[in-house]
Amino acid sequence: MPHIAVARLWFEGNSFAPVPTPQSAFESREWTAGPEALARYAGTATELGAVAAFLAARPGWRATVLRCAAAQPGGPMADAAMAAWRAEVEAALQAGRFDGIYLSLHGACVTESDAEADLATLRRIRSLVGRNVPITASFDFHANMAPEAAELLDGASAYRTYPHVDMDRAAMRALALLERAIGGAPRAAGHIAKRPVVLHSFHMRDESGPMAEVWAEAAAAERPPVLDASLFGGFAWGDSPHAGPAAMVWAEDAGAARALAERLADSIAARRARFAVTLPGPAAALRQALAAPPGLVALLDPADNPLSGGIADTPGLLRALVEARLEVPAVFAFLHDPATVAAARAAGVGARITRPLGGRLTGMFGPPVVVEAEVERLTDGRFVNEGPMERGAPVDLGATCVLRLGPALRVICTARKEAAVDPAFFALHGIDLGATRLLANKAKNHFRAAFAGRCSAIVECDCPGPAALDLAALPFRHVPPAWRQA
Repeated sequence: MPHIAVARLWFEGNSFAPVPTPQSAFESREWTAGPEALARYAGTATELGAVAAFLAARPGWRATVLRCAAAQPGGPMADAAMAAWRAEVEAALQAGRFDGIYLSLHGACVTESDAEADLATLRRIRSLVGRNVPITASFDFHANMAPEAAELLDGASAYRTYPHVDMDRAAMRALALLERAIGGAPRAAGHIAKRPVVLHSFHMRDESGPMAEVWAEAAAAERPPVLDASLFGGFAWGDSPHAGPAAMVWAEDAGAARALAERLADSIAARRARFAVTLPGPAAALRQALAAPPGLVALLDPADNPLSGGIADTPGLLRALVEARLEVPAVFAFLHDPATVAAARAAGVGARITRPLGGRLTGMFGPPVVVEAEVERLTDGRFVNEGPMERGAPVDLGATCVLRLGPALRVICTARKEAAVDPAFFALHGIDLGATRLLANKAKNHFRAAFAGRCSAIVECDCPGPAALDLAALPFRHVPPAWRQA
């Protein structure tokens, strides 16, 4: 019976974040291998959850789970961390005999020294195992896909929802393509088509808008001889030669794959103007949020969204909240600030502390906001996602604290950086969302998966940050200048 190898490296690198992402960031989120990896994620809406389900439905199939690593998006992956992952995976592939390989990749990984790290990984693995071992992969919708990837793989698929609530389904499609190849079917033909533009992802959600229209076109065309039709929005802050949107098609013949991929890429390009966005500054956005209909209102700061590689440290939105002297119950989520958490724990619940908040890592996005606050709550930072995104997956924020600034505003600080996009994040911190008027969050589209139905309005603002709105102002080195569009 077939014996497959499974490996995973899920990381989206923001080339403009001020600090690299070390191996410790992966170890604190996901750095697992062997049976433990499948046991940890069995039953979850994740790629490894899909592997567990795939194997359970195929008695006799075996999988050796090699190193699986994931970290929240951030600055470029440290070269040492990439070297450690590759050394372990490549040694295992050289030592073992496998009938096929499934890779769970993001597609927008950049390292300190490599602007196209996922492509380099595919090249290295293909050179190790040769052409006779089929390799398939699943990718994030925000992958910056190189056309060469279609030559290195035997099949692939991508997330088809944004927010991403179908990670497991994308993996299952890639595993089905691997099963097809192992079963002796003729090699699938793949084609990746790109157009010269880098787009923002604000209007790429799957429920409506320009990208939803192209997704519908792809779904309608996904019938024999087409095996899989996937779209990519790209990751605008990953400075890669292959940044930007793409279409990827796998089919039983090369002509069908090429024709559909090129058509879908043209469809994305034809909607280019509809992906453009403008946002108000934080003070204007706050006024807009407070004027929204009754109920919970979200005020989002996408420029420091951790799931866009933000650092959870920029002070712009927090400063606007403090200066507004809010009179309605408000929560600010969140700051990645181990020192403030340590100070709060040392002082204890009920104590008052004075702290600089934000601007800890760099002053390039504004100076800290100095506040006097009451320590309201301390936690161990552990919870399980309610979903729908990554439903059932465990999360470890490290130690955390809730600070109360005046009568209305509470600020959450964490020792580790994990996006606040799940209701369980707020339940952990004693936040009653039903009694909260304003939820200010370093977040963007993924926040909507669990919160769109809970909020009477969602307002986004333009603040300084690593995922800034103005792409033309960023110091790109690898993306061709003509591709950039704010």
